[in-house]
Amino acid sequence: MNAILAPAARPAIRELPDALISQIAAGEVVERPASVVRELVDNALDAGATQVTLRLLAGGVRLIAVEDDGIGIAREELAMAFKRHATSKIASLEDLESVGTMGFRGEALAAINAIADCSILSRAAGAREAYALDGHSGEIRPVARGFGTTVEVRELFFSTPARRKFLKTDATELAHCIEAVRRHALVRADVAFAIWHEGVLVQQWRACAGADVLAARRQRLGDVLGAEFTQQSVTLQPGEGTVRVSGFAGVPDVARARGDQQFVYVNGRFVRDKTISHAARSAYEDVLHGQRQPVYALYIELERTRVDVNVHPTKIEVRFRDGREVHQAVRRALDNALAAPRAALALAAGAAPSAAPATVTAPAQKSEENWPARRMQQAWSTPDLLASTNRVRDLEALWPVAIGNQSAGDAPNAAAAWSPVPASAQQQGPLPAADGALGRAIAQLQGIYILAENAQGLVIVDMHAAHERVVYERLKRQLDGNSIARQSLLIPATFAATAQELETAQTCGATLDALGLEVTPFSIRTLAVRAVPASLAQGDPVALARSVLAELAQHDDAAVAERVLQRARDEILATMACHGAVRANRRLTVEEMNALLRQMEATDRSDQCNHGRPTWR
Repeated sequence: MNAILAPAARPAIRELPDALISQIAAGEVVERPASVVRELVDNALDAGATQVTLRLLAGGVRLIAVEDDGIGIAREELAMAFKRHATSKIASLEDLESVGTMGFRGEALAAINAIADCSILSRAAGAREAYALDGHSGEIRPVARGFGTTVEVRELFFSTPARRKFLKTDATELAHCIEAVRRHALVRADVAFAIWHEGVLVQQWRACAGADVLAARRQRLGDVLGAEFTQQSVTLQPGEGTVRVSGFAGVPDVARARGDQQFVYVNGRFVRDKTISHAARSAYEDVLHGQRQPVYALYIELERTRVDVNVHPTKIEVRFRDGREVHQAVRRALDNALAAPRAALALAAGAAPSAAPATVTAPAQKSEENWPARRMQQAWSTPDLLASTNRVRDLEALWPVAIGNQSAGDAPNAAAAWSPVPASAQQQGPLPAADGALGRAIAQLQGIYILAENAQGLVIVDMHAAHERVVYERLKRQLDGNSIARQSLLIPATFAATAQELETAQTCGATLDALGLEVTPFSIRTLAVRAVPASLAQGDPVALARSVLAELAQHDDAAVAERVLQRARDEILATMACHGAVRANRRLTVEEMNALLRQMEATDRSDQCNHGRPTWR
């Protein structure tokens, strides 16, 4: 006979004490000392501070003190400073939907006070005395202090020792605290910041005066990130419209292995957002090599009601009402800034776009027979591209002046290591303005480089990389603006789809149709690709469809998904441009070399080839 099991005893439902509630909230708000620094500096900036001083002991574990010269806190309001959900920032739902301050939740100070020994010293504007509030006893007493507020946080995590064990070394925690202040400093150039650690001044940034906000931010970027950042970046001028993007974008030459110098601000708030990151990455796609990460500082302004900042307790995430609008604005601003060739700017500034490399590595030399006619016919006979547009037919229109003078039977001269321009062909005297920013050609080096001179000195041009970019951009212009031609598949390509892919295919049918894709259900767990863009007909339809569905599922944005198709198309064009560009050991005349230089000056993104290599130094 089986024994009847008694039901397990269930704990009674009860209300948690306020102290435990605050400690739970602290687990979301406070991760490490840098989290406290971020919250306290937010409050200082909301108070109108023009000078913020941070003092730390043991990387912020023993002491975090933030001093400001803001408006202060009146004595009658000081007692509420450490109460949960007590704030002066918002008073209604309408205020929350259009919040313009850095802080607004009213829970940070209460959460910090629950896990540390806290006190506030404040003197309100116009007050005769300053007062100090003890976070645990609630005692208020008069003290001596100038106008402004000081918040002291001692022995962080003293009441939750298990959390304290997860902290890193003092040096690591100090670095995170400095980074938290640095993010504020990059957007508030009108405020001075100072950081002291163990009584030693470790960082200081003075306020940048001036009515021009963009110029002040450029100066602050140079102070915080180094002069190299401002010297190697292009300026994004704020445009018109509901989303205004300004800031500075680093040139591809200074891309980094990590994305640790990517700063994005929305209405003055530092954020991390996938839509903005995707837009920035897609703008750099054509000019970066491999997984290199661009550097930039973007300042995005839009109506407060069009962005929701109440997404996460740390306030580092936002949600846009129209993500596609923001994506297009960011990508367009970066595209316009990066597209303009920098040779003219470098000539005006008297410097090259980047520091000259220690060594110049020659690309691999390839032997070609019956070049260029046979190779060009092979490259341009690609059926998928020729079928996609009637405009890509005239090879001479795509074949620049620098190549047109060579007959089909000519072969590259491998012995031409040095090809000086004849003296009769060289222009004597000062360079005329018609010579352009890259100057005039004077020699061909090792059959690979063009040596030119301009008003500033000598310029070395990688002729294959430069010509590759010229041809590539010309191909893209010819295909852009045409409606996406669709080609139906004789035999639909089927694949086993996930539940998310099935849902996305059904809900985003109109978007897929606009992109030239027809993806329909084939069975309960199978999708069928019945049509693809004509320019990509020779590719893998299943891989293409899955990539587009993944982007739509993640971003719910047709503009983002369209980048998948454009990326696939550009890969084909890049391959064709590489095959069609002038190769190593091809002897060029002075007219051909100068023609290539002039084309570079008129071609977008001509400072890098399709693979991200610099085209000139």
